[in-house]
Amino acid sequence: MSYPQPGQAQPHQPQHAPHHQYQGGHAPVPAQQHAPQHAAGAGHNMKRRNPLAAWLGLPMITLGIYGLVWFYKTHAELYAYDRRTGDAATNALLSMIFGFVTLGIWPLVMWVKMAGRIAQAQRAAGLQGTCSGGLGFLLGIFGFGVLYYQLELNKVVDRYGSAPAGQQVPLAA
Repeated sequence: MSYPQPGQAQPHQPQHAPHHQYQGGHAPVPAQQHAPQHAAGAGHNMKRRNPLAAWLGLPMITLGIYGLVWFYKTHAELYAYDRRTGDAATNALLSMIFGFVTLGIWPLVMWVKMAGRIAQAQRAAGLQGTCSGGLGFLLGIFGFGVLYYQLELNKVVDRYGSAPAGQQVPLAA
C-alpha cells in the first residue's frame, strides 16, 4: 500500500474497516501516525585528547583513576555527539566499578560495545567506520585499548578541523 505524497489528494478510505480484512498481520498504520525518522542533524563536537596522555601518562599520575574518568567522558561525549548511540556513560562507569560482580564480563561487554559506538560516530562524521571491537578487545588485553580507541575517536574530532569541543557540528549520516 502506498501513501500519497504531501500535497496530493488522499483517496477515500472507510473509517472502520472490518477486522477480517487484515488477516495474517496488523492493520496498516495511516501515514500521519508513523514515527518521524530521526534526521542526522547535528551534535556536539568531542574533545581531542592526546592518545599517549590518555593511555599512559594521566592514568599513571592519578593511579588509574583517570582511566575511569576517560571511559565515562568518552561515552558521554559520544552521546552528546550523536544521540542515536544511546546514553551509556553511567552504565559504562558502573560496569568498571562493579565489574567484579560479573567476574569481569560486564566491563568486557561495555569495552567491546564502545568500539561500535565509535564506529557509528565515525560514520556520522562522514568517515568509514574503522573502529573494531575485536581489535579493541585484543589490544585491551595487552594494555593498548585506550590508545587504540582514542586514536579512533580523534579521527572524528579531526574531521571537523578546529571546531572546539562542545561546538555544534553537522552529522553526515
